[in-house]
Amino acid sequence: MLTVDHVVRFLEAFAPVKLAESWDNVGLLVGDRAAAVERAMTCLTITPSSAAEAVAAGAQLIVTHHPLPFKPLKQLTTDTSEGRLLWQLARAGVSIYSPHTAFDSAAQGINQHLAEGLGLTDIEPLVLHDEADPIPVGAGRFGKLQPALTLAELAARVKKFFQLDLVQRVGPGDAPLTQVAVACGSAGEFLATAERRGCQCLLTGETRFHTCLEAEARGMTLLLAGHFATERFAVERLAAVLAEEFAELSVWASRDERDPLNWA
Repeated sequence: MLTVDHVVRFLEAFAPVKLAESWDNVGLLVGDRAAAVERAMTCLTITPSSAAEAVAAGAQLIVTHHPLPFKPLKQLTTDTSEGRLLWQLARAGVSIYSPHTAFDSAAQGINQHLAEGLGLTDIEPLVLHDEADPIPVGAGRFGKLQPALTLAELAARVKKFFQLDLVQRVGPGDAPLTQVAVACGSAGEFLATAERRGCQCLLTGETRFHTCLEAEARGMTLLLAGHFATERFAVERLAAVLAEEFAELSVWASRDERDPLNWA
């Protein structure tokens, strides 16, 4: 019998918890390790629609990128949206696991796949987790563009990879790029690190307005593809990884999950 613990132990090896940021909340967050699991769903975020989908489809486990709960709870009631989701899933016997920033940084994690998908070479972590690790892993990635591209050409490659019509940019379209940093989600804090690594561009999902001004002041360029886009593709890949690892597990990426942001 496949149990929640079997899947948890695989995920802990695939995206080691030690790679998670100190502020994060990763691992098995809700559930019974001994419970049987036959159906599992991956998603970027547990929302009313994705939670309802999991319950309706009979999932016993949700692997969500964004943790639920994220912050410590003093009460678990239906008075809050977070409490309602947790109560709904617990009553239905659905366990919750989140790899979050451990998955961002893992050897086969989000940022590695993002860097590879954009055609970067000589890929390294932006921030190395531990120099003693035999395989260098850590936060973000950076690598070379061979041949060099302009910012507009890289933006076109980003749109194709994420299947987007638009991305935001900071900097002129003809800016030459030979080295690029990537960091999924909201990662404007890596701007200075990317510059120190010799990058001319940082690709992330979203960042603050003042980070965009800081990029201009530093002579750096930015590409902002959206928080949802820069992470959702990876939970789809994770569903495929779990399906390959556990032949007896029926697993899918949420079909009802949507980016809440749209262009008017």
